[in-house]
Amino acid sequence: MCNLYRMTNSADEVARWFGAVNELGGANFGAEVFPGYPGVVIAGGRLRQMTWGFPLQLTSKVTGKPLKPKPVNNTRSDKLGSYMWRYSFEERRCLIPLSAWAEAEGPKGGKTRTWMSLPNAELFSVAGIWRDTSEWGSCYSMVMTDSAGDAAEVHSRMPVVLTEDQRQIWTEGSAEAAYALCTPYAGPLAIDRTATPWVA
Repeated sequence: MCNLYRMTNSADEVARWFGAVNELGGANFGAEVFPGYPGVVIAGGRLRQMTWGFPLQLTSKVTGKPLKPKPVNNTRSDKLGSYMWRYSFEERRCLIPLSAWAEAEGPKGGKTRTWMSLPNAELFSVAGIWRDTSEWGSCYSMVMTDSAGDAAEVHSRMPVVLTEDQRQIWTEGSAEAAYALCTPYAGPLAIDRTATPWVA
């Protein structure tokens, strides 16, 4: 599952790329996005800042007291009908712009970052859903599906990559039409296996 992605373009560039209204002005963000941290999404035709991950409330098994919420940053496509995801999927779908996503590869204790992207694509989008929360404000989660092709060499799941003609279907189409897009990306991928430790 994706727990790290890269988005190196400015807010203005992303807004122009997707024909979205830029609500963020000239704001800049970290090039790498981790769960529980801010990222940008396109929702309702607007470029917005949200937190990556829906808050999951946890309770201490020892004290019974509430713990800090855990960000659930990935949504399995086969679970979109479940209670946690259903209403967001049916009512609040968004685009997550990125230039690459990473998975951990290698032996336990020695995993490194492997980056995947679309060849010759400066920017692309993957499927997301979002909702407002009392804990972190507006939050989003990345929709994942089974891997195929090059991505399957790295991990069993991958984000739902959306082509240009699929973006409007995902954001504005029916839930049935959007769900039909939750298939592995069939095109080629660029895979960059690095020596960077997964846990820096």
